Amino acid sequence: MLSCSLFGSAISITTATISAFPITIKATKFNNRRAFHKKVFAASVHYDSLRVLEWDKLCDSVASFASTSLGREATKAQLWSLNQTFEESLRLLDETNAAVEMHKHGGCRLNFGHIDVVLVKSAVQRARRSTPVNGYEAMAIIALLQSAEALWVNLKAAVKEDADWYSRFMPLTEVIRGFNINLSLVKLIQRVIDENGCVKDSASPTLKKSREQVRMLERKISQLMESLVRNERNETSILGMSNIDGRWCLKVDSGQMTSFKGLLLSSGSGSGSIIEPLCAVPLNDELQRARALVVKAETDVLLMLTEKMQTDLDDIEKLLSSVVRLDVISARATYSLSFGGTSPCVFMPGGDGSSAADACSIGNNNSTVLPSGSREWTLYLPKAYHPLLLQHYKESLDKARQDVKHATIVNMLEPSPPVPVDFFVAQNTRVLIITGPNTGGKTICLKTVGLAAMMAKSGLHVLASESVQIPWFDSVFADIGDEQSLSHSLSTFSGHLKQISDIQSQSTSQSLVLLDEVGAGTNPLEGAALGMSLLESLAQSGSLLTIATTHHGELKTMKYRNDAFENACMEYDEVNLKPTYKVLWGVPGRSNAINIAERLGLPSVVVDNARSLYGSASAEIDEVIIDMEKFKRDYQELLDEAHHYLMHSKGLYESLLDARRKIIEHSTNQRFRKMRDISEAASVARSVLHKKARQLRASAMQPSCPNAADKRNHISLANRQHTAKNSEPPIADRTASTLKDCQGTSSREI
Repeated sequence: MLSCSLFGSAISITTATISAFPITIKATKFNNRRAFHKKVFAASVHYDSLRVLEWDKLCDSVASFASTSLGREATKAQLWSLNQTFEESLRLLDETNAAVEMHKHGGCRLNFGHIDVVLVKSAVQRARRSTPVNGYEAMAIIALLQSAEALWVNLKAAVKEDADWYSRFMPLTEVIRGFNINLSLVKLIQRVIDENGCVKDSASPTLKKSREQVRMLERKISQLMESLVRNERNETSILGMSNIDGRWCLKVDSGQMTSFKGLLLSSGSGSGSIIEPLCAVPLNDELQRARALVVKAETDVLLMLTEKMQTDLDDIEKLLSSVVRLDVISARATYSLSFGGTSPCVFMPGGDGSSAADACSIGNNNSTVLPSGSREWTLYLPKAYHPLLLQHYKESLDKARQDVKHATIVNMLEPSPPVPVDFFVAQNTRVLIITGPNTGGKTICLKTVGLAAMMAKSGLHVLASESVQIPWFDSVFADIGDEQSLSHSLSTFSGHLKQISDIQSQSTSQSLVLLDEVGAGTNPLEGAALGMSLLESLAQSGSLLTIATTHHGELKTMKYRNDAFENACMEYDEVNLKPTYKVLWGVPGRSNAINIAERLGLPSVVVDNARSLYGSASAEIDEVIIDMEKFKRDYQELLDEAHHYLMHSKGLYESLLDARRKIIEHSTNQRFRKMRDISEAASVARSVLHKKARQLRASAMQPSCPNAADKRNHISLANRQHTAKNSEPPIADRTASTLKDCQGTSSREI
C-alpha cells in the first residue's frame, strides 16, 4: 500500500513535470525574444542619436585615411561599434598614441597602400578550397610579406637606435613582433611569377616548350596572313587582320567576298565581314591546342605553388588580419595628425575616486598630462573644434589654394577659421542649460561635445588645442533637429517627446544626454514646465551629464534652487548685432530680440509696446542678468589685473633674488682678495725676518778681536742700525700693524 502511494506520487510528479516542460520552453523563447527586441530597440535609439550627431560623416572622414579597402571597412565597423568597455577605450587610445609616435619617428610609418589586401584575401580563400591562385594574387602575397618584413626591420632599427622607442610604440610593438614571415615562400613565388603576375617560362620545362610552340605557330600564321593580304589585295578589298577567340582571321569588304575562299565567321553591313581563310584553319586549330597546353602547364605551376602555400595559410591569414588592424590604427592616428587633435584623458566617473590622472596612468605613457586642478572637472574641454566644420574649412582652403585664380578666397578664408568652444563642467553639475539667441551656436556646441565624447570612447584624438579631460560614457543620446515623422503620424512636438522618452528609458548613470530646444514646439508655459520636470528627473536619477539648450526663461532659474544645475549662454555682440559663438559660463542668456529690433529701426511705438507686453517681471529678470554679466566682466577684469600684478611681483622677486646673489658673490670675492693680500704681506714679512735673523747670526759668529779696519766697519754698521732703529719701528711691529690694517679694511667691506 505504501509502495503504491509512493509510486503514484512519483508518477504524478513526473507527469506534472512533463506537462510543464513545453510551457517552460515557450516562456524561455518569449523571454529571449523580449531581450532581443529590447536590445534592438536600445541600439536603434543609440543609432538615431549618432545619426543626428552626424557620426556617420565623421566615420567616413576617419576611414578615408586608411590605406587599404579592408582597412576602410574595418575602420567604419570599429567606430560604429557600440559595445566598447572602459578598458577597451583605453586600449584603443594607447594604440592611437603609439601610431602617432610611429608617424612622428618617420622610419616606422604604417603605410600599406601598396598591398592589395582583397587579392590576398582571395588567394587565401582559393588555397583553402585547393583552387590554384593566380599570378596577381601571388604577387599580392609577396607585397604583404615584404611589407611586414620591412616594418619589422625598421622597428628593430629604431629600437637599436634608442631603446625608449620600444615602450613608446607599445602596444603596436607586440603586434609587429608577432609577425610570422616565411621568406622562403617569397623566394618561391618570385622564382615562378614575374613582376607582372605572369608565370615565368622557367617555372616549368613543359610550360617553356608549350610557349615556344605557340610563338612558332603565331609566327607561321602571321606570315600566312601577310602573304594572303599581299596576294589578294588586287582582287579582294582586304581591310586588315583580326583575332577572334584566339583564331587569326581577315576582315574583308562585304561586297567582294565571292572571290575569297574561307569560312565566314561574321558579316557586317558597313564595317566588313570576318573570314577565316581555309588555309589558315589547320594552323589555327594547332595554335588552339598549343595554347591549351600552355594554360594547363601554367595551371600546374600555380597548383604546385598553392600546395606549397598550404602550410603557411594560417600565418598569412593572421598577418593579413594584423595588417588590417594596423591600418585601422594608422587611420585614427593620421586623422588626428591631419586636424591637430590631442590625446584625451578618459576616466571612469564615480567609483572609488578614480580620476583622469589615474586613468591615464593605466594606459600608455604617451597620454596627455592634464593641468593642475584637473580633478575638480567632470568635463574639461578647452578650445574644442567641431570636426566636420574644421574639415570643411580645411577642404575649402586647400581647394582655393590649388587654384591661383582664387587667391582672394584664400585671403578671406585664412583669417576666419571655425571658432572653438570651451566646456568646463564641474563635478557636482548634472545638468547644463545653455541659452542664447538663434544662430548663436548652441546646436553646434551640443554636437561638438557629443562627437568629442564618441571620439574619445572610440580611440580617436579630440580636436582640441589643449589637453582635455572627458569621462567615459557608455552611451551618447541626442535629440537634435526636427523629428517630425509623417510615417508614424507624429508632429514635430510629438516626435521630440517620443525621442526624449526613448532616451530617458535607455540612459544610465554613465550616459551623456544632449537635448536641443527642450520644451519647444508647444505652449510656452506648458513647454517650460515640461522641460523643468524632465531636467529635474534627469538630474535626480538619469544620466551622468545632461546638456540642454532652451529659450524658456523659467529654465534659467533652476540653478538657483538646485546645485546640480549650471547655466551658460552663447555670447552675442550687440554692437555688430552678430553672435561670437563663444560660451559664457555661469551667466544665463538674456533676450535680445526687442533690443535688436530697436537697433534695426523698428518704430519706437512698436518697440515700447513690445516691452510693455513682455512684462515687468521679464524686464526685471533681464536687468538681473545684465547686472550679473557686468559683475562677471568686472570680476574678469579684476582677475586679469591681479594676474598681471602677480606676474609683475614674480618678476620683481626674481630680480631681488638675482641682486642678492650678486651681492653675496661680490662680498665673497672681496673677502678672498683681502685674505690673499694679507697672506702675501705676511709671506714678505717672514722672508725679511728670516733674512735679518740670518744676518744677526752671521755677525754673532764673527771673531771677538777684530782688527782696526773691521772695528771701524763694525762701528759704522752699528751707527747705521741705530739710526734705522730710531727712524723705523721694528719689523715685527710693522708686520703686526699691516695685518691689523688689512683685517680692519676687510671687516668694513664685509
